[in-house]
Amino acid sequence: MKISKGLSPFLQRCIAFIILILLLPLLILIIFLVLIFDKKPVFFVQIRIGKNEKPFEILKLRTMNEAQKITFIGYFLRKYSLDELPQLINIIKGDMLLIGPRPLLPEYLPLYSPEQKKRHQVKPGLSGWSQIKGRNALSWQEKLALDIWYIENQSFWLDIKIIVLTIKKIFFRPDGEIMAEKFDGKN
Repeated sequence: MKISKGLSPFLQRCIAFIILILLLPLLILIIFLVLIFDKKPVFFVQIRIGKNEKPFEILKLRTMNEAQKITFIGYFLRKYSLDELPQLINIIKGDMLLIGPRPLLPEYLPLYSPEQKKRHQVKPGLSGWSQIKGRNALSWQEKLALDIWYIENQSFWLDIKIIVLTIKKIFFRPDGEIMAEKFDGKN
């Protein structure tokens, strides 16, 4: 059995639970705002790929309308990563961790190089090395290389650094792309 070199999964689940409890009033407010302005459904559930290429259902707040356009509330939620808050439930369930490569779509699996497939050796995370290094401003090749770098260099202190820098990025993020282009195996 391989022992994680970063923050323990149990500790990350406990932290996720505490964050969820602390942010519950904000989450309830956001749910009401989505209901009032964007209507139902409030949540968006999608299949993503986790550790060992195992699929799981990721939970997010809905940010797009039926025409696949980002709503006014959705723009705000994405800009400050608030649409990701329900993924704390994924962490508590054990599908994800706070820190790791972001979980991607199943359709990307056949597009990965053997090196890029290494990203599935660990559980996906709510935030990760590629998110703090540029998020959607990076090419897919850069993001995936940073994911592999994280896996190969994972440590307790690197996880702490990513958590601190994630919080900083959420509150001090310059305006920029809130959506990533689709991965095609070459970009």
